[in-house]
Amino acid sequence: MKVSIRYFASVREALGRGGETIETSARDLAALRDELVARGGAYAWSLARGTAVRVALDQVMSEESAVLGEGCEVAFFPPVTGG
Repeated sequence: MKVSIRYFASVREALGRGGETIETSARDLAALRDELVARGGAYAWSLARGTAVRVALDQVMSEESAVLGEGCEVAFFPPVTGG
């Protein structure tokens, strides 16, 4: 299925892109994240397990068990702090 992915803040800076559309067989957000980490390089260290990264599915904060659907939008970003 096709999934639109957006990257924000330090994740965007590390990857050198604000987003991409990919073809994936991932069933849920966790599998998609693992698929991206498997690309290696900046994907591996910016999205690695243990790295503080939040995920939204169709603009709603989601757990990684959320199921993907055709044409959905996934966003990865670091936790935000305010002041």
